[in-house]
Amino acid sequence: MAEFDRGPTDAFAELFARVPDPPDTQAFWFDWGPIFYRGRLDGSARVLIVASDPGPTERIAARTLVGDAGQRVQGFLGKLGLTRSYVCLNAWAYAVHPSDAEEMKDRLADSAQLHWRNQVFSSAVGLQLQAVVAMGFMAQEAVRLWDGRPQQAVLSKVPHPSSHDPVALLNGWRAAVTTLRAIVTPDDDGDNTGPNYGDTFEESDYRPVPRRDLPFGVPAFLGDDAWVRAKGTGQPTSVSRPSPDDGHTLIWKARD
Repeated sequence: MAEFDRGPTDAFAELFARVPDPPDTQAFWFDWGPIFYRGRLDGSARVLIVASDPGPTERIAARTLVGDAGQRVQGFLGKLGLTRSYVCLNAWAYAVHPSDAEEMKDRLADSAQLHWRNQVFSSAVGLQLQAVVAMGFMAQEAVRLWDGRPQQAVLSKVPHPSSHDPVALLNGWRAAVTTLRAIVTPDDDGDNTGPNYGDTFEESDYRPVPRRDLPFGVPAFLGDDAWVRAKGTGQPTSVSRPSPDDGHTLIWKARD
């Protein structure tokens, strides 16, 4: 049977539709619209991943964390033995210009943003939640502001998957995997006894985004950029924002 994400429930769709505009639209790739989630929204998630904001591949997929960073996150979840019992959300539903990120971190506390985001976070998780993993400074601030965070869930703060400091990234993720393996219950078809991270980030540390996390009908290569990384060009995914018209143009290259 084909697996695919059937989309949010009516209740979540109504909540997502109420996403407030960013406080400064010029600081975001605003015209591309918001991206909301990936994974389970039914309260079955054992791990909540919070990252910062969606990128260009996420816009194509209409799901978050599906590009190079998302495939690193999928590898992280795989090391915990999770194949489905997770949900991924962001501090911002709109993509933030990196040069504006520090300033926008302070705007996470704006009342409209805070109320909506906390409602999304709280609605997406249930009593089965065992851990919240906040990836990067933006996510960590959003989680700090989440007054409804379930207290039974351990909070793990780690670098963002796109961190430009590979040593800090690997050290942080390696330590988190060690800690969380003792806390998070693996899925029945998962394995949390495999290798942890080494001294360099390897292709084996990536995992493709499962088809069950993506809308029906997307091409088979979406969510698996191993073929792009193998070229060694420094281009991490098949989707890019061309300068100077990155606010209105995306380039998406199909598998060779």
